[in-house]
Amino acid sequence: MRRRLLLTYLALIGGLVLALAVPLGWAYAQQRTGVLLLDRRADATRLAELTDQAVREGDTSVLDSEVRRYATLYGAGVEIRDASRTVLIRSGAVDPPDAAAVRRALAGRTTERLPLVTPFGPDRVAVAEPAGRDAQVVGMVLVEAPTGDARRDIAMVWLALAAAAAAAFTVAVVAARRLTRWTLRPVAELDAATEAIAAGRMHARAAVGGPGPSELRRLEERFNAMADAVSAALERQRAFVADASHELRTPLAVLSLRLENLQPHLRDTGADEHRRALEEVDRLGAMLEDLLTLARLESGTGAAAGPVDLVAELAPRLDAWGEVAAARAVGLRADLPERLTAHCPPDTAGRVADIAIDNAIKFVPEGGRVTVSLAACDGAAVLRVADDGPGLDPGELAAARRRFWRSPRHGNVEGSGLGLAIADELARAGGGTLELRPADPHGLVVELRLPLDGYGQP
Repeated sequence: MRRRLLLTYLALIGGLVLALAVPLGWAYAQQRTGVLLLDRRADATRLAELTDQAVREGDTSVLDSEVRRYATLYGAGVEIRDASRTVLIRSGAVDPPDAAAVRRALAGRTTERLPLVTPFGPDRVAVAEPAGRDAQVVGMVLVEAPTGDARRDIAMVWLALAAAAAAAFTVAVVAARRLTRWTLRPVAELDAATEAIAAGRMHARAAVGGPGPSELRRLEERFNAMADAVSAALERQRAFVADASHELRTPLAVLSLRLENLQPHLRDTGADEHRRALEEVDRLGAMLEDLLTLARLESGTGAAAGPVDLVAELAPRLDAWGEVAAARAVGLRADLPERLTAHCPPDTAGRVADIAIDNAIKFVPEGGRVTVSLAACDGAAVLRVADDGPGLDPGELAAARRRFWRSPRHGNVEGSGLGLAIADELARAGGGTLELRPADPHGLVVELRLPLDGYGQP
């Protein structure tokens, strides 16, 4: 937008400068051409008087001397003709005259206009003047004068105008850049604040009170007020979820304890229902824990980012998951480097790996395989958890990170539907990304990318 606005300003300024400079240069060229015409016509008039006198007296010696002196002095070409168009005197270089000009001069009319003289031409101009008294024309004078002085004067004026226009345009460019920067500064601040809020930094705000148009500054104030209102509403929502989840833990613990205490008093007919009730209580407890985790992540109250050895964080977890996978007849293979350090909050990669491996083991059939790999790629630490289970459809891949989402095909599998949503929030809080894509030939790949320590860090 800044470039477009600056180009608009410069186009308008350039058009204004040209609208002033071009007419001025053109007007000076016309004025200097008029001066040249008047000067040469005055000379032609004096020579016409001498021509009239010479024709009447029959002696052209004085006229011949004057014509030669004039041609030598001014570098002009002069031609004298009588009424029958016979050349009486010629001095200097004279091009074949225009028949129309000769005819007008012998008809008693003088040259009233010259072609416009510019630095590029013409090199010579012709002025025809009738010779005679009253209405009787006895001859004509043709003066072909060089235009060097006039063209030089016009060139100097045009150069001065071009220099002035260039200087004015340069000053205008500097002023336009400053004006554009001043005008769009609030827009840039709004853009930066919007980008920060979209990235999850809900406390980012546009700077108020700086330079810029008052209308845009008011827009910044209203944007900040809107962001404060939205942030407060989200904070209240998160606080409600966190408080509700926290407060429900105690009643759930009491309910679970009482259900367990009821077990000795139940008959065989109620044992199955009692077991299902305990499972539901456990599932509800796990869901509350997941909700508390999400609330903490969204509130930004987690640990600060720093150097984390991902291999040291993942190795113990993979050992524990290896036993779980073996108990379910699922193969778990790990491919880890000796050391890889990322810049993220501690336990980010470990918790995402827990979620991804837990989901994979749930859905991979017996005899299947889960592969965990860690490597550095393009300035990022890439953790991949791939399985050869049933995987997800393209539409399901897009919806899998929504909260409480569960595939209709896996409705009977235990879980809260919050695992991938938590993994996504963990990736975002760690300055990375989480991607889901299908495995080849079937299955699911969960890929976590975290910035390497020192790569792109200030």
